[in-house]
Parts: sequence; structure tokens; C-alpha cells
Amino acid sequence: MNIKFFFKSLVLVSQLSLCAQELVTPEKAVSLALNNNYGIKLINADVKIAENNANILNSGYLPTLRGNAGATFNLDNSEVQFSDGRPDAILNGAESSRYNASLDLNYTLFDGFGRAYNYKQLKETKNLSKLQARETIENTIIQLFTVYYTVAELLENTDAISQTLQISKDRLTRAEYQFDYGQNSKLGVLNAMVDINNDSISLMNSKQQLNNFKRDLNLVLGNSIEGDFVVSTKIGLNSLYDKKMLLEKAKANNVNVLQVEKGIAINTLGVKSEKSVYLPTIGLIGSYGWNQNNNNTASFVAGSTNTGLSGVLNLSWNLFDGGNSITRIKNAKINLEIQNIQKNQLQVTLERNFNNAWEDYQNKLNIYRLQEENINTAENNFKRTLENFKIGQVNSIEFRQAQLNLLNVELIRNQAKYAAKVAELQMLQICGQILNTNF
Repeated sequence: MNIKFFFKSLVLVSQLSLCAQELVTPEKAVSLALNNNYGIKLINADVKIAENNANILNSGYLPTLRGNAGATFNLDNSEVQFSDGRPDAILNGAESSRYNASLDLNYTLFDGFGRAYNYKQLKETKNLSKLQARETIENTIIQLFTVYYTVAELLENTDAISQTLQISKDRLTRAEYQFDYGQNSKLGVLNAMVDINNDSISLMNSKQQLNNFKRDLNLVLGNSIEGDFVVSTKIGLNSLYDKKMLLEKAKANNVNVLQVEKGIAINTLGVKSEKSVYLPTIGLIGSYGWNQNNNNTASFVAGSTNTGLSGVLNLSWNLFDGGNSITRIKNAKINLEIQNIQKNQLQVTLERNFNNAWEDYQNKLNIYRLQEENINTAENNFKRTLENFKIGQVNSIEFRQAQLNLLNVELIRNQAKYAAKVAELQMLQICGQILNTNF
């Protein structure tokens, strides 16, 4: 059998079987994860809460307006003595009632700039929440492609093992023919059968691993894929990155650095907010009310109705609160110093992590290139061994060794291929560029 024709036929059959399966491209996987991943959904909900908190309705700038109303009804038994000399009167079941309603407004005109800084803090907290959401998304994408490319690797591994199994079956057929015609011993048939069993077990294990990682991938995608699917095994590896430029991007765009900087901005506003206690608070209270009294017959006035406006301007100044404010301000300044120290530490750590990620990617990229060369060598070796095996110049043990050598080189090449791609994405994540990548 022509080996090239055999491989082409096997690939064609494999492609036809995959037509019924949904192809999940990297772009589609990212889209599904952004829309369906549970972790991303939860962090997006936190962002919405932060946006609500940063609204003018939660700023303290708006006044409060409260409506009040009440009614009182009395039924009294009274004995009335008049001062003008009239005879005493006894009233049983004397009715009286009071009704009132008011609108009360309370507004802080000035609070030492405290609410201004608090409002700015809420806005910065909203921005921090967005950065935290971005970090979750970046980590999810790395998790996604770690699993995605494991599935791709297992797909290629399963293909390679399937080809190895088919070659072993062809070898068994040849061995049986040779045995039938007295050109080979039974040992050659038995060896071929053992190799088929070993290849079948390897194929079963590979398929099981593939199914497991497909389920893991679907979990990252929020179980949004129904039925079986395949992933793309085509990848692009960029070897033209500028290390210096990437490091500058890492310092400017790394999400952890941006979060620390946002935390420093929030704490700076916190210190200013704490200092607002040194200034007075000026408030305005206004009210518009209506009152109606219906008195019993023992009263000199049968009833009255009052309406009117009232307003109060008050000033409050906390001159000394036992030192609590001073302590809070000192602690706020210390927290700000701590965050600046953490920023410096993070910048040093970031540069180390970038250099490690850069070298890791370059190393894995070079390993992949070498493994590609090994593939060509192993394929040529196998072809020559197969030709010699057909004419009886190579025994079954030597042929099997060449077959396994080719398979092992293919498996190692597949591993190196996707390890290089994941290393590239991890490097881009450190640089803050993972979301700008064309997958």
C-alpha cells in the first residue's frame, strides 16, 4: 500500500467525520466565554453595583424630602368649671380631633468637602471594579485557551494514534498473508496482534482524555455548547515581538499595576475626606405644614387651621472629638504609604515576571521549531523502514520501533506546539495586551 495515499485517505475520512461536529474557533470560544462564563457574569454584576454606588443619587449632594401626616381623635367625659361665673357643665362623650400634614426638607449645604471626596472615591471605586472585572476576564481567557489548546493537542494526538493503529492492522494483515504462504512464522502474527492491542488501548485512553477536556472547555464556556464539537488545530506564533516595547506596555497596562494605582488614588481621596472633619457643617431644614384642630364644646375656640413655612439654618463644628479624627487621619496616611510601597514592589516583581515569561516563550518557540525538524526526520526514517520491511530487510521489531519513534515525535511536537502558544498568551497577559490579541 502506498503510504502517502493511505495517510491522505485517512485524513479525508477524518475530515468527513468532523463535518457533523460543530467547529469552535478561538474567536468563537472567546465570544462564548465572555457571554456565558459564570465567573465573568458575577464580576460584571459587581461592576453594575459599583456603577450604582457612583451615581449622583448616592452622592449625598441631593436633599432629603419627607412627608408626614397624622390624625388624632378624642372622646372625653369632662366636668368644666368656668371662670366667668357660669354654672359648671358636665360633658359626656365630648368629641375633639386634630389633623396635621407636612413636607420636611433637610439639606447639607457644606460638610467640609467630605461628600465631594467621598463621591470621587465612589467613582474611583467604580473604575477599580472595572479593572477587577478586566483581571477576571484576562484570567478566564488564559484558563480558556489552556484547556482549548489541550483539546487541540489531544485531537492531533488521537489522530496520530489512530494512524499508528491502522498501520499496525495493515502489518497484521501482511503477517497473516506471509504466515499462510509460509513466508513468516506465527510469532510475527502474534507480535502484530500485541501491538494492535497496545495501540487500541492508547487510542481509548486518548479519546477518554479528549472527552474529559472537552467537558472542561464547555464548563469554561458556561456549558453553552450542545452536542459534540471540535476545535481548530491551526495556530499562529509571532516571533517578531519587540522585548523593550512589550516591557514598556507591561509597566503601563498591566492590570495589577493599574489596580494598585487606582487604590492609591482612592486612599489619597480618603485622607482628604478624613481631613474634612476639621471644618464645620452647615445644614438647612425647611418645612411646610398644615394643622387643623376641632375642639369639643368645652373649649373657648371651636376649631383652628394653621398652614405655614418654617426654616432653620444650623451650623455644627466638631472642635475636638477626643482625638479619634486625628487617629483616623494618621492611619489613612499610613495606608497610603503602604500602597505606594506595594506599587514599588509590584513593579519590580512585574519586570521579573515579564523577563521569565519572555524567555519561557522564546524557549518553547525554539523547542517547537526543533520538534518540527524532528518530525521530518522521523517521517523519512519511517518511510525507509516501511519500504525495507516490505522487502524483508527489516524485521517486525525494528519496524515497530520506527513506528513508535514517529508517534512519540508527533506527540512531543504537538505538546511543544500548544505549550508555545499558551506561553505567548501568558506573556501578552503580563503586558496587558491579551484582550487586544487576534485569536
